Amino acid sequence: MSGNEFKYINQAFDTNWVAPLGPNVDAFEAEIAQYVGASEAVAVNSGTAAIHLALSLLGVKTGDKVFCSSLTFIASANPIIYQGAEPIFIDSEPETWNMSPQALEKAFNDSIKEGILPKAVIVVNLYGQSAKMDEIIAICNQYDVPIIEDAAESLGSKYKGIASGTFGKFGTYSFNGNKIITTSGGGVLISDDRDALQQARFLATQARDTAIHYQHSQIGYNYRLSNILAGIGRAQLEVLDQRIDARRAVFKRYYNELSQLPGFTFMPELDATFSNRWLTALTINEKEAGVSVKDIISGLIEENIEARPVWKPLHLQPVFNGSRYYPHDDQESVSDTLFTSGVCLPSGSNLKEEELESVIHHIKQIVNNRKVSFRA
Repeated sequence: MSGNEFKYINQAFDTNWVAPLGPNVDAFEAEIAQYVGASEAVAVNSGTAAIHLALSLLGVKTGDKVFCSSLTFIASANPIIYQGAEPIFIDSEPETWNMSPQALEKAFNDSIKEGILPKAVIVVNLYGQSAKMDEIIAICNQYDVPIIEDAAESLGSKYKGIASGTFGKFGTYSFNGNKIITTSGGGVLISDDRDALQQARFLATQARDTAIHYQHSQIGYNYRLSNILAGIGRAQLEVLDQRIDARRAVFKRYYNELSQLPGFTFMPELDATFSNRWLTALTINEKEAGVSVKDIISGLIEENIEARPVWKPLHLQPVFNGSRYYPHDDQESVSDTLFTSGVCLPSGSNLKEEELESVIHHIKQIVNNRKVSFRA
């Protein structure tokens, strides 16, 4: 926490605004929109809810198809299923680890042949790094298919000087407890289409008609963010730029200390982009490094240090078994390779110097011990 949260929480209690509406919600929406340069924002109770609302607003329904990044958390795709639509997964490319324009083009070509275009494309900005939005936008515009930009992990990141999350018809952010700022649980839907966002507010409050009695002509959702949690978000937003500086400093320290190890390659930052470095992620070439991702993760766990593989691609998830998937090229599925060779290191904004030094020390020790064991 930043230390300023109680100011806004106490305001909510003092004025008795504790429901999912109130001054903190209104202010948080305005402040987020201003920060990213969007016309308007709608605060909801999760990033998943924001994606679901976006799909609803685009009229996605049973039988429709939606293209979605494969290398991401499952929350990017679950709302497609909520709407009864079919997710079609698109591989990553190596320069950003995000949606491959090459694979996306192949998916569109097949859709044209089949006579059914997708109703939307969900583009994820992984670990704070923006996708190749120019290329992706050009492809989607060619087919007049709207983009939902899943910027859950990339608040504060930029692509060619423009805020991540603002390139699509809709953008979504998450304020889950593990994000760069948090409301404990929450999210935001942004757009330059104010009418659409007004409809989003309607749907997010159980689609209650403007009648003195409780009347409903549509199915809605209970998705609005509480005034208390919005207060936490306001205080967190005040320190977002500091958090980004801290995360980038963590990445830089890891990079300076570990990038010279054989087989260690850090997640790239595409030219003309600025990543918030939400998580520091790297790949390990086992043959060159002499250690595997499993060796690093298990070795760190023995020292009570948590590290994890990168996201398991959605096309490999049991729940999506049989779903269609378009790899980057015929020879390689980039997201599969990243999954088997990638690892995320401790990256918190509040990492102490001695904690960071401990992670680096133990990784080097694991590598050296494995090399000694191998030579023996």
